[in-house]
Parts: sequence; structure tokens; C-alpha cells
Amino acid sequence: MVKGVQHDALVTLAREAVEEYVRFGRQTPVPVPAPIELAEMAGAFVCLKKHGDLRGCIGTIEATQPNLAAEIIQNAISAALSDPRFRPVSEDELDDLQYTVDVLSASEPINGFDELDPRLYGVIVQSGLKRGLLLPDLDGVDTVEDQISIAMHKAGIYPDEPVCVYRFQVTRHGG
Repeated sequence: MVKGVQHDALVTLAREAVEEYVRFGRQTPVPVPAPIELAEMAGAFVCLKKHGDLRGCIGTIEATQPNLAAEIIQNAISAALSDPRFRPVSEDELDDLQYTVDVLSASEPINGFDELDPRLYGVIVQSGLKRGLLLPDLDGVDTVEDQISIAMHKAGIYPDEPVCVYRFQVTRHGG
């Protein structure tokens, strides 16, 4: 389920990671020991907005790091500097950025589109080695058909290609 949460440790960590890297060129150290909410392993997306417009969004479907803290740090820096849709974030933009961190649940295959709801579930579509993901509860994505179509387009999957569809939920922090 998508839950809006006040700015918390996850959002603070994402912001600190971006600011530390953009200002000083160094990665924020992973807290040791990690606070309980950052110690689990999970996929996570970090999205940056500037004046309400997307400025970068990078994430992982499944955990690639030893804990959520390291996952957030890596994805926050990547969202700020490596999202191919945008130029890297500059130091003069830092005060204008808003952050969201979406922590993903494990994905599960669906048997039919009636098991989807674009407000509650994100989707992963896969055809062979091509895979696309769309987070839930996005502005302008109001139907399951829109959600699937956008995820397929992101993956480079043509409309006539067969796909496997998975759903997942997120806990959204910040926003």
C-alpha cells in the first residue's frame, strides 16, 4: 500500500547523500549500526522533484546492497547525477529539491489485470530480458492500461509482445 509519511530518516538520508556528493564529491557513510528502519534489505526508488517537476528518479526492484541505508544512498546519488533524462543536479539546485523514497515490497505475478490498481500497486512488465517498472500512485496514471503501457514503453517492449506482469506495493516516505 502506498502510504505518505512525514519527512523521516529515509528522506533525510537521501537528502544528505545527494548534498554530500554534489557539494564535496564524497559518499555519505552508511550508518553503523543502521537504525532498525534502515537495516532491512529491500529495493527502493529515490525520486527528486524541483518546483513540483521530476528532476531525477532511480531505483532498484530488489535489494542490491547489504541494507536499506546503503540502497538509499546509492539510489539517491544516482537519481541526482545519473538519470539519463536529466543533467546532473548542481549545487545551486539543492535547496529547491524535494525527495521521496519508495521502499518496495516483494513482487508477485498476477493472473489478470483485475488484480491491479494503479493507486495501490506498482507494476513490473517483462518480456524476455526486457523489463520495465512503474511505481504506483503517479499523477496522470489513472488506469491499469495506462500503467502497463507506460511500463512496456520504458522497457522497449512492443504492444504485440507477450509479457509477464508482476505487482508490488510501496511504502512512500516524503513527498
